[in-house]
Amino acid sequence: MKLRLVIKIGSNVIAPGGTLDPVRVRALVDQLDLAHNEHVIVTSGAIACGTSLLGTGQTPSRVIRMQAAAAVGQSQLMRTYQRLFFGKKLVAQVLVSSDDFSSALRYRNFCGTVEELLRLKVLPVVNENDVVSVRELEGAFGDNDELSALVARAVKADWLILLTDVDGFYLHNGSKRSRRLVRKINKVTAELEAECNGKGHLGRGGMRSKLRAARLATANGAHVVIANGSQPDVIRLALKHRAGTYFPPQRHGGNN
Repeated sequence: MKLRLVIKIGSNVIAPGGTLDPVRVRALVDQLDLAHNEHVIVTSGAIACGTSLLGTGQTPSRVIRMQAAAAVGQSQLMRTYQRLFFGKKLVAQVLVSSDDFSSALRYRNFCGTVEELLRLKVLPVVNENDVVSVRELEGAFGDNDELSALVARAVKADWLILLTDVDGFYLHNGSKRSRRLVRKINKVTAELEAECNGKGHLGRGGMRSKLRAARLATANGAHVVIANGSQPDVIRLALKHRAGTYFPPQRHGGNN
């Protein structure tokens, strides 16, 4: 059965240490079953890539410098995807802002464009339009976590796979030093969100934003997994419930 997957690749996965890692991205691209499934990639990493190319050191804190870094990094990001998919799949850049999901007309246009790309067997690569948008830089999408859930809803995805730099959601075992990886979460609750703290070094999200993305996507019928993007064969294993933390759909919609 053909599946429609949204794969979200976080900043700490695509650019560990602040530098784009094409080898790691290739490892993820090679896992996609392009012959049988449909894919939409939601990618982070433009600001991290641009910061590295500009040689300015740590991730900038001023919005104008972040936008400049995004402008430089976005082109490198897309060149990387085009190179890695060469001979396998055409890819298309889709830059969005929060207005594309709050305006009914723009939302319909977005949905229609992505559907047409998929019909044409083109793989959409979605990212925030950081170059001109201020609200996203201030965290409206939580390092693309919420964006990936909105995209999953828009394209009626069967699966949303959130790739990050941790193995999944960890729950404290009575003390702050002892934690266990939770393999399945039937429903995201306020208590689970309260377990989260901190953000990645490069990302603007964190586990709380991933839980919220999981709640949104499962409410719209998608299966969701939070998993470590550096784990070998992580996408295939996630689809078999053998990697990361799995969230079942809260209503009928996705395929097993």
